[in-house]
Order: sequence, then C-alpha cells, then structure tokens
Amino acid sequence: MLLDSLAVDAEAFAARTGWEAKPEGLCRGEVCVPAPGAVRADGRLDVRIVAERLRMPLVHDDAHGLWALGPSAGGRTLASADAPELTLPLVDGSGSWSLSSMRGRRTILVAWASW
Repeated sequence: MLLDSLAVDAEAFAARTGWEAKPEGLCRGEVCVPAPGAVRADGRLDVRIVAERLRMPLVHDDAHGLWALGPSAGGRTLASADAPELTLPLVDGSGSWSLSSMRGRRTILVAWASW
C-alpha cells in the first residue's frame, strides 16, 4: 500500500487490507489486535501505530516522499515448509529439474515477474 501521508482514511485502509478499526482494536474477521492510539481524533488511522501493532513493514522513500506499508507478517513467513512438486525445463533443453531433487537441503526459491 503506497502512502503519501502517515494518516489514512480508516475505510480506505479496511478496503485495501481487510483490517477494520473497531472499538476493540484493529480487526480482520474474528481476529482483533488492541491498537490504542491508532485511531486519531479526526477518525483517520495513524499508520505508524498500525504498522507496529499489526507487524506490517513500513518504509519511506525520501526522494519521492512516499511511504510503503507491507502486508502483516503475523509472526511467521510460512504456514508450512511443504512446497508442491515443481519441475522446470533446463536452459539447454537437455532435460528437466525437479524441486524434489533438493529434498533434505535448505533451498531458496526466487521468483520474478515483469508485470
């Protein structure tokens, strides 16, 4: 979520993230996180407090005056360490490579897309 201010409309925030400001805190479905001070006197959300309470990364681009708020981490990066089988053709066309060939080894997958 790109921001040009650290105060955002609560309804717009809910529409883009699923987190709603309620009297009990910031809620997504049945999960609520206490966030005292997150709702400002003008009804807008203080993004710094929201980011801290929901464990959302918040970074600033000084050159362009923009802030970016990432998705909540929830305290972990993966729900499981199980990856589906993946088979890709080798660059030289001589066969294929399967993710299962890396079983038992620590493996990092990096994906990139141009869009």
